[in-house]
Amino acid sequence: MTPPTSSAASLAPATRPRAALVTLGCARNEVDSEELAARLDAGGFELVDDPAAASAVLVNTCGFVTTAKKDSVDTLLAAADLKGASGPQAVVAVGCLAQRYGSELADALPEADAVLGFDDYPDIASRLRSVLAGTPHVSHTPSDRRALLPITPLARLAAPVAVPGHRAAPPDLPPGLAPASGPPTVRRRLDSGPLAPLKLASGCDRRCTFCAIPSFRGSFVSRPPAEVLADARWLAAQGVRELFCVSENSTSYGKDLGDLRLLEALLPELAAVDGITRVRVSYLQPAEIRPGLIDAIATTPGVAAYFDLSFQHASAPVLRRMRRFGDAERFLDLLASVRALAPDAGIRSNVIVGFPGETEADVSVLTDFLAAAELDVVGVFGYSDEEGTAAAKLPGKLDEEEVAARVDGVSRLVDDLVDQRAAARHGEVVSVLVERRDGSWVEGRAAHQGPDVDGIVRLRDVSSDVEVGDLVPAVVCSHSGADLVADAVVAGARGAA
Repeated sequence: MTPPTSSAASLAPATRPRAALVTLGCARNEVDSEELAARLDAGGFELVDDPAAASAVLVNTCGFVTTAKKDSVDTLLAAADLKGASGPQAVVAVGCLAQRYGSELADALPEADAVLGFDDYPDIASRLRSVLAGTPHVSHTPSDRRALLPITPLARLAAPVAVPGHRAAPPDLPPGLAPASGPPTVRRRLDSGPLAPLKLASGCDRRCTFCAIPSFRGSFVSRPPAEVLADARWLAAQGVRELFCVSENSTSYGKDLGDLRLLEALLPELAAVDGITRVRVSYLQPAEIRPGLIDAIATTPGVAAYFDLSFQHASAPVLRRMRRFGDAERFLDLLASVRALAPDAGIRSNVIVGFPGETEADVSVLTDFLAAAELDVVGVFGYSDEEGTAAAKLPGKLDEEEVAARVDGVSRLVDDLVDQRAAARHGEVVSVLVERRDGSWVEGRAAHQGPDVDGIVRLRDVSSDVEVGDLVPAVVCSHSGADLVADAVVAGARGAA
């Protein structure tokens, strides 16, 4: 990577331009924003929280589905409305939407002063200075990013391609932005909470017909274990207590490093990092999950028995049109193997309804599966065409009203099933990571609850010396949807398992 153009320490605070980062989308984007923040800080920018107080606002966009793209555009427009004598001078689009559309987005959204892609990240400070100086930026032409890396996974790590969250740090990175020993990542925390995402890999080699992510995120590239562990140790030193391992497909971790079972070996090492009390893995591909990985997640001390399984559907014909594998019977067998090792494991998934060619019989297969699966949380999404995907060309499209009706029907069923699953946890002892406290009001998450999407636990009768970052054992006593209420069973249980 190219070293930062200047050191933050060499610039007087009064001369430093201010930058604000607005992050949209998934936890992977949060990691990318923290890389951008570190590079901006190292390059002489002061990071501020308020976009109105910034010289430049960077919006880290999401480009996955229509609603996310609209939210990204709306956020860019809202930031542009702040421009003026006392507001930001420039608004810049980065992230997945920017990478996916490049010059097309720049032409369609003149309110954005620049659209920067992943290749701009290593030199983000100099790019942003040029934008602030009024130098026009020529955005990249959209292309399939998979073509930049070798087809053979084992040859990818050495390829000179910018992959957000990967590669070596500049040698003159200022202290406090990453480990002092010469860290393999560039990162500056933007959140002081006890949980942080930890990137395992980027990109995806699967060819699901509905998904455009591989085309703009690129082929699958694992981070070497030493790099992941160094990042984990640094995060622990910053006060992080739970590591949320993220990627586009965590079950593929290590395949490009010559060891498809590398995640099973890495998880105990992550859990053993001093200061870390819980490790959680997200996004497991059912077709690639293996008994050893199930065992590692379900039984390793310090690793949450949490299975984020991307089923997408349960009808075999629909799954084949999606270029995915499995069926309701195989998925139920997989769930049974998980619960044989960890009866109280947290299991969540997402499903797509209204896919081209989906029949009412297919929907019945899906709903029967969901009723039998007893999942903690299910995200229900209606199918819509994404340009550049194979599904956009499939026959058998359903009209929007029918898709909406199916989403509504499956969502109402899911609401009932999630409520039943939460009710079944009454009386269960859970370990709650405290994330917020306001007087007697304490909120956190149990091991079966991932961040943002799986509900929370509100604790009652908590000792006054319990702090954010503590693990508190508690007994579930009531619920509302996926959210639980629990009574603490050990007062002041800092560090409890």
